[in-house]
Amino acid sequence: MSLSPFMLLCGAGLLAIFSSTIAKSPVLPLFATHLGADPAGVGLVAAVSAFTGVAVSLPAGLLSDRLGRRRLLLFSALVFASAPFLYLLVGQIWQLILVRLYHGLATAIFLPVAMALVADLHEGARGEKIGWFSTATLLGRFAAPMAGGTILAALAADPGRSFNAVYLLCGLAGVLTLALAAFLPRGQGGQAQAQSWPETLAAFRRVMGNRLIVITCLAEAAVLFAYGTFEVFLPLYALQVGMGAWEVGIFLSAQVITLALSKPLLGRFSDRHGRAPQVFAGCLLGAVCIGVYPWLTSFWPLLALSVLFGLSLSVVTSASAAFIADQCHDQGRGSAMGMLGSIMDLGHTSGPLLGGLAAAWLGLSASFWLAALVIGLMALVFAGVAMGSPPTGKAAACSGQTTLEERPR
Repeated sequence: MSLSPFMLLCGAGLLAIFSSTIAKSPVLPLFATHLGADPAGVGLVAAVSAFTGVAVSLPAGLLSDRLGRRRLLLFSALVFASAPFLYLLVGQIWQLILVRLYHGLATAIFLPVAMALVADLHEGARGEKIGWFSTATLLGRFAAPMAGGTILAALAADPGRSFNAVYLLCGLAGVLTLALAAFLPRGQGGQAQAQSWPETLAAFRRVMGNRLIVITCLAEAAVLFAYGTFEVFLPLYALQVGMGAWEVGIFLSAQVITLALSKPLLGRFSDRHGRAPQVFAGCLLGAVCIGVYPWLTSFWPLLALSVLFGLSLSVVTSASAAFIADQCHDQGRGSAMGMLGSIMDLGHTSGPLLGGLAAAWLGLSASFWLAALVIGLMALVFAGVAMGSPPTGKAAACSGQTTLEERPR
């Protein structure tokens, strides 16, 4: 029985994100330290792939509009399949940085282009299908640290061998990603044919000038600003109030599970009931959750709040990508998803940076309050711009209503 293009994308997404995650969590800082890196060097190595995501996601989306989604997905899958084996040749920090730059291309290209293709294929159920695709990638992200940590623990007596074993498993997942991507049929989705550069650039200008797309990207970036703050500073806060590392692990795992279970359901809800109110509500919920953390000091309340914060992330992200796709002509959808990817990465990486400055000046609590302020303000701006937009998703598609960019001015 042959798999549908959507199932192929979900399978490739699970394996691709498993591969990219196991390459860095928890092995990367340990490998960098093994090579002689100091804490600053470890931080630089960890930041390289995030920089690649910021720089490459938008051009990758643009090229997928120009050349077609399948070609870009195959190229990213080829990087997934080849990059892990380069780690086996690394003997110095500068070599590791170069490999991380190359490996970072894979995720930076794959995720926005794959989401654009999912949106192309499922006009009437974009929220639900993007939710299922996100769940597949979250499963890969959840399984990778456990697999990598198990290998490192089993071979702890021989660090060099343990690192090689992790990257060999990473390479196997990358090769399987390439195999699935190769089965994607040609000519799938609304953007089936390659375009001319004038057509592509005209669609790109429409995307960049669409205020709904831009403000939705910024709203998701604000949520990921808070998530980046949560990832870095909740463990420090939990240890400060007397909790153990295993309890912190439960907080983080519970949040990932919440995201994985809820995104398809919330995406389907946005298909039926509208996306803009859902994004707004999720931002408000996230602002409240991240702002309340410094007032809680015991395990169960913090666990409940972590689950609720994970739910707020799911409420926003299950609707935001589909909302952006709704605003695009088919030819510009890759550019829109690329812009979302770049701005998301900026939000995710700036959260720990600015939160760290706030914590250094005013204490750990200030990092959470800064994140709450960022989401809360962006929720208000988003509401002012987007809540008056025409209906999107399934209802708009069935009624024949146009998007904002298509209406006469």
